[in-house]
Order: sequence, then structure tokens, then C-alpha cells
Amino acid sequence: MIRRFRPAADNHNMPLFAGDAPVKNSYLNIVRLAAGERHAACVDGFETVWVLLGGTGRITVDGTDFGPIGGRVDVWSGRADSVYAGPGAAVEVAAVTDCELAVAGGRWSRPEAAFRIPPEEVDMVDVGSNDTKSRRRIFHILGQNGAGRAGHLLVSELYADEGCWSGYPSHKHDTASDGETAHEEIYHWRFSPPTGFGAQLWYNENEREAYVTRDGDSFAFAGGYHPTVTSPGHASYIFTVLVGRDQRSLVQNFEEKHRHLMDRIPGIGAMRAKFK
Repeated sequence: MIRRFRPAADNHNMPLFAGDAPVKNSYLNIVRLAAGERHAACVDGFETVWVLLGGTGRITVDGTDFGPIGGRVDVWSGRADSVYAGPGAAVEVAAVTDCELAVAGGRWSRPEAAFRIPPEEVDMVDVGSNDTKSRRRIFHILGQNGAGRAGHLLVSELYADEGCWSGYPSHKHDTASDGETAHEEIYHWRFSPPTGFGAQLWYNENEREAYVTRDGDSFAFAGGYHPTVTSPGHASYIFTVLVGRDQRSLVQNFEEKHRHLMDRIPGIGAMRAKFK
């Protein structure tokens, strides 16, 4: 199965992933603008969410002006402010201040109306504990609030405490069956301090891989178990894009040999419920 790891680099506002293997239904772009600059895009065949990672930008979708949004300094400074756009919509961002955006997308064909997702509508769930080295907070930007007005795209920001694991106990979501859904996923990392690092593990019954993750790296996968960890002294942030093949709701299949850990790690049930 193809994985794709992208080390941090200047992508010149061009998509990192745009419906190519291994995530044929997923899209991610990181857009950086200086104050006064503009960026316009029409992402055919994909619904998108335009998330201000830092700074302020005025976003217009098919002529509808959502005004200046954003305002947080960076991803460590509060909840995200975002705008949803349907497939093929003409989106323009005018940078009010220096700003950075993550553009998450999922393949979708039905027209959808644009809408803003302000910080107060971002839904947080607290998972794990520092005692079990598993504490992370997941902020759902496009989650249950997208039901009935978006396709199969889910977008969130995950913050893991220093030295803690996420995506743990190990789980996968690559098969449409009872107790599991088929969802592709993309991760994009930041660390605090930015000199921090972590590790991304990926495995199935026949293969095992490990990557060192640093600030600005990205990783895409369409299957397999995928736990991740940050090193002591470094908190990690993961911008997460999930796209369902057959449905919107995500159902994780936890690796059988590790399911006993689900009762030891607080908040696993609440985490699963928020993805449905």
C-alpha cells in the first residue's frame, strides 16, 4: 500500500496532495500570504475548508464576502476560524495581515452552500492522560456541525502533550464493514518549540515503517495502523484531514491485541462519538 511522507518545504502555495495516490479522495494545501497579497483557487471536484492557521484574511466564496476572519497569532493561540466552500467554488483570500492557511479538501460532486465556521463552533474533546502518556485534545472544525451541509470531509486540529501518543491505541479505518469505515487521512505537523520532533509509525500485518516528524512535515495514507508520538519537551500539533469513501461518519477499528487499553485511556468513547 502506498504511503506518502512529505518533509517540510516551501510549497509555493501549491497543493501538497491533490487527489493523487495514496489519497485519491483528499486534498491539502498550505497557503502563506504577506499582508496585502491575494490567493485565488477553484478546486474542482473537491469540497474544501479554508482554515486560518495564523493571521487574518478576508475570504470570498463565489462572490459572498465572509469578511476578515482569523486573528489568532498561530496554531498555539486559540481555536481556528474557517470557511467551508463547496466543490468547484471560486475562493479568494485577501491577506489583512501576514497569514497562513491550511486548505483541506475531500472529493465531492454535489453543490454545497458556503458557510463560516467561527471559533465558538469548533468542538473540542479531551482524550487520554499524562499518566498514560496519551493526552491529546482534538478540536473538530468540520465534524458533526457539517452534517446535512457538507460531504464526507472531516477536519480537525489535534494537540498532543509533551511526550504523549495520539492515534493510540492503534487503530485503522480502511475497510467498509461492521465496526469500521473506509477513510483516507492526511496529517500536517507543527511543534512547540518548532525545533521539536516526534515519530509516525505505520504498519499492517506484513509491513512496518517509521518516520521522524518535524515542524511542517506531512503524511498521507489510505490504510494501516498509524500511531504517532511526540518527544518529551515538545508539544505537537497535527492538522488532520479525513475523507470517507462511503460515508461521513468515522468508525475506527482498534487493533484487537491492544483493545484492552481502551479502558485505561480516558475519553476514548467520547472521541469515537465525536467522529460520528
